[in-house]
Amino acid sequence: MFDPVTVYVLVVIFFATLIRSTLGFGEALIAVPLLAMRLPITVAAPLAVLVSIVIAGVIVVQDWRHVKLYSAVGLILASLPGIPLGIWLLAKGNEHVVKSVLGLLIVGFSVYSLTAERTLHLKEDHPGWLLACGFLSGVLGGAYGMNGPPLAIYGALRGWSPGHFRATLQGYFLPASFVGFIGYVVMGLYGAAIARYFVLSLPAVAMAVLLGRSINQRIKGRSFFRFVYAGLVVVGGVLIFQAMLK
Repeated sequence: MFDPVTVYVLVVIFFATLIRSTLGFGEALIAVPLLAMRLPITVAAPLAVLVSIVIAGVIVVQDWRHVKLYSAVGLILASLPGIPLGIWLLAKGNEHVVKSVLGLLIVGFSVYSLTAERTLHLKEDHPGWLLACGFLSGVLGGAYGMNGPPLAIYGALRGWSPGHFRATLQGYFLPASFVGFIGYVVMGLYGAAIARYFVLSLPAVAMAVLLGRSINQRIKGRSFFRFVYAGLVVVGGVLIFQAMLK
């Protein structure tokens, strides 16, 4: 049952889930590329999305009182027109240019936020920022399955507590991941291998979600957003690196 490939998959899922449960985003950058090193991408991607549904569902059930419902719904609605654009960019656009521009924007904004003495702070939901971050999330999600960075930027600008930040992002990811998985099922990409790895990974996911929640609750607000922006710098850097390889 626990052959070397299975052990590798469980370890990757555990650490990806731990990052997601601690910060609220970021696991897609780790899970899919690392899983695809040992599994076909047609198994790795649906498996990651299925695990994402479980993570988001558990966190929403645990901390539903912390979900900023208006923000989550607004971001979901704003992302819808961005998804087809992202798919179009994936199919027709210049991947090198798209990844370079997005990576530079994410790194630039995050470095500025880490180093500036005073940064922009939204005291309440701002329609312009909500639409822009939601739309860009849809574009990134449609193109590369990487919805998180614009959502994290919006949550950081709003200054949500770590608990609100983590829970509200899951309020977005839960329906988004569910729709994505339905798409995989419709395309016939759900099979026995995915089901097997998913069932075996559930104990690792449960432990990582609980551990991540504990870490999240121990990080103070200002320090938390330093971790968020540092994570965004890594995400942007990986996008730039991937663009350079093309």
